[in-house]
Amino acid sequence: MLSRLLELMSCSYLSSSVNQSTVSLDHIHLYSSLPSVYLPVISHSFVKMARERKAKPDLVSRDYTIHLAKHTHKTTFKAKTPRAVKKIKEFAQKAMGTKDVRLDVEVNKFVWSQGVRNPPKRIRVRLSRKRNEDEDAEEKLYTYVQLVKVAKVKGLQTEVVDTA
Repeated sequence: MLSRLLELMSCSYLSSSVNQSTVSLDHIHLYSSLPSVYLPVISHSFVKMARERKAKPDLVSRDYTIHLAKHTHKTTFKAKTPRAVKKIKEFAQKAMGTKDVRLDVEVNKFVWSQGVRNPPKRIRVRLSRKRNEDEDAEEKLYTYVQLVKVAKVKGLQTEVVDTA
């Protein structure tokens, strides 16, 4: 029985999907009536899958399209553009995972270009995660939001930008 268990552990299926140290005799059901192809049946509720998470790259830049119209819909006229600015910051926080978000002057000017009552429907921005030079800062990284000038904003996908 033990030799069969060791044979199963060396099987490519088992070694690729399950960490070998978490497999014991209780977790593998050996059915003698089935052909050897069907023998490694593993109950996923008992076996802890070894998950290797990739580390997020610290410094990264991506281009996003933010649909501001859906965030400012049914908002009082005098609150539309200020809310649009808040939603850009909120979007950057969620997308980049940093609490510290800094807007470029061009982004602010573009959002306010049509006045307080009529912010642009969509905006194309480049979100860059950068290192904080301030040594006593709470967070090591911050997000910098820049305007990307394009002819048509509608229909563009998220793109990773090479920062090198």
